[in-house]
Amino acid sequence: MLAAGVAVLSLTATALVPAPAYAQFGGIVYDPSNYAQNVLTAARTLEQINNQIRQLQNQATSLINEARNLASLPTSVLAPLQQQIRQTQQLIGQAQRISTDVQQLQTQFESQYKSLNLTGTQASMVQGAESRWQNSVAAFEDALKVQAGAVGNIEGTRQSIETLLTASQSATGALQAAQAGNQLLAVQSQQLADLTATMATLGRAQSLDAANAAAAKAQAREQLRRFLTPGRGYVATSVQMFRN
Repeated sequence: MLAAGVAVLSLTATALVPAPAYAQFGGIVYDPSNYAQNVLTAARTLEQINNQIRQLQNQATSLINEARNLASLPTSVLAPLQQQIRQTQQLIGQAQRISTDVQQLQTQFESQYKSLNLTGTQASMVQGAESRWQNSVAAFEDALKVQAGAVGNIEGTRQSIETLLTASQSATGALQAAQAGNQLLAVQSQQLADLTATMATLGRAQSLDAANAAAAKAQAREQLRRFLTPGRGYVATSVQMFRN
């Protein structure tokens, strides 16, 4: 009887242990826990793939931005600016009579102004005064030409500024913006060059005119001295204009 009871208890315990959940369909065994694990693994794999795709997209965007930053500005105003500066240089190079070269200027100024010859004849002194006067007139004419050239460059400068401002506003990268800024600085440099040339030629004319005035004073003193002492000096005499 005891053995029979033990057998019955053993069978009952076996019956109470839960069997693994599975189903069989047409010879295929379906395990829900294994299926859930496979779904979770697939989802994680898909998330990794999506992360890799996002990283590739970010890298592509970064490369595109770098390419834009390295793109050169398609607009350049260097050629017209150089042309304007060359025109101003040509006007300065056409200076009349007194040269703008330092060595030649020193020689010419020394002979016509600094070492003024006051021992020559009256005719030679008059000729020297006329030559110095012509130097002053020519220098003022040169200054007016350079000023006219600077005024003529204003329209070209305006066009260059307008072009560069338009290009800078539509710049796609840092390099294009920087190049537009550099070219705007070049436009300012060209304007400063015109201003410098104008001031230099005007100063040259004023300096020559002042030198001419100083030389004229020295020559006038000598001419007055000669007039008052032509030999025994000037002697005042009475002059009878009408006869009785």
